[in-house]
Amino acid sequence: MNYRPLFTSRPVWPARLWWLALLLVLVLALLPGRYLQSPVFNWWDKAQHAAAFAVLAWWGMRCWPGRGVWVLAGLVFFGTGIEGLQHASGWRHGDWADVMADVCGLFVGYTCHRVFRPRKA
Repeated sequence: MNYRPLFTSRPVWPARLWWLALLLVLVLALLPGRYLQSPVFNWWDKAQHAAAFAVLAWWGMRCWPGRGVWVLAGLVFFGTGIEGLQHASGWRHGDWADVMADVCGLFVGYTCHRVFRPRKA
């Protein structure tokens, strides 16, 4: 039988906060449109998408080292799922440009993770 140690060297609170941040992004993405700015294409909306997914990607890869591909793939599905839920909601509109902004954010988060990761001595 394979036992997990009770205490590990990695704290679990960063991963729990990551899941909370993921839930916050989902809730904010599904707010009714009356709480948001006008629905015309604007760069600020895309920048918010990219920034949120860059932070989620960087943070997720820091929480689960060695599983970056799974973190990134999961976030692609998460972003696509958000747009699908917005489309199905009736009060929001799904937009493929938002998915592309999410993917650009993932690339930025991945790049930051690779550039600013701690080096082993």
